[in-house]
Amino acid sequence: MKSTTGIGLESVQAVYSGPEGDLWELVMGEQVHIGGFTSSMDLAERAGIGAGQKGIDLCCCNGAGMRFLVRFRQVAAMMGVDATPTVVQRCRDRCRSEGLADRIAVTEADVLHSGLPDGQADFVWGEDAWCYVVDKPRLIAEAARLVKRGGTIAFTDWVEGPSGLEDEEAERFLRFMKFANVEAIDGYRDLLRRNGCEVRIAEDTGRFAPHVDLYLDMLNKQLTYDALKIIGFDLERMQAMGQEMVFMQGLAHEGKIAQGIFVATRR
Repeated sequence: MKSTTGIGLESVQAVYSGPEGDLWELVMGEQVHIGGFTSSMDLAERAGIGAGQKGIDLCCCNGAGMRFLVRFRQVAAMMGVDATPTVVQRCRDRCRSEGLADRIAVTEADVLHSGLPDGQADFVWGEDAWCYVVDKPRLIAEAARLVKRGGTIAFTDWVEGPSGLEDEEAERFLRFMKFANVEAIDGYRDLLRRNGCEVRIAEDTGRFAPHVDLYLDMLNKQLTYDALKIIGFDLERMQAMGQEMVFMQGLAHEGKIAQGIFVATRR
C-alpha cells in the first residue's frame, strides 16, 4: 500500500463540500465513479444483488448508487453512510425529489463508526469511494460487521495497478486526489479474508484508462466553460488541475493505477 501524510477525513469533506466535488460530478456524472451505470450494473450482477434485499452503501456520496439499486435491481431498502454534510443533504434532496425517500435513508457519520447494528444487511456496497478512507483495515472490518452471515460485500475502488507506483508518482497522485493511501487488489483480498470473507472476485475492471481519456476529452472539447464556471473562471487553476489529470492518465495507461472490482461472501 502506498501512502502519504497530512490527508484525512477533513480533506475529503473539503473536496465534496466545494467546487472540486462539483467538477467531479460534471465530468463523471451523478454517479461519480468510473463506468457509471455500466459499472454499477456489472457489480450488481456479479454480486447477485437483486429484488427484496436490503443493503448499506458506505461512502454513499449523493446517493446515486442507492437510487440505481432500488430502481434497476429492485432492492427493497438502502441505508447510506457518508461524513460530508453537503452530499448527505444532496442525497436526501434527490431521493425525495425522485420519490425514493421511503426506500432510501442516509446517516451522516464516519463510515468507520457508522453506528448501525451488526449483521442486518444482505449486502454492503461501495463504488470508487473507499479509496478516500484512511483506515482501510478498519473499513473492511466494519463492512464485515454490518453484513449478515452469507451476505455479500461488493465494491469497486481505485487501486494501485499491477505495474506499481514509484514513490514520487504515488505522492503526487495521492495529494491530487486527496487519498491518504491507495490499496492494491491483493491487499483488499487479504483484508476481506482476514475478516471472515470468502473472496469470489478481486480483479482489475480494465475501465480506468479509457475513462480518464474520456473525461479529459470532455473537458477539453465540450465542458471547458462549465468547468471554469464552477471554479470561478480561474484559468490558472483549471490548467493546473488539467496537468494533474494528464499525469493520472499516464499512470493509468502504464498500469500503475486501476479500478478494482471485489465481491466477497461473509462466512
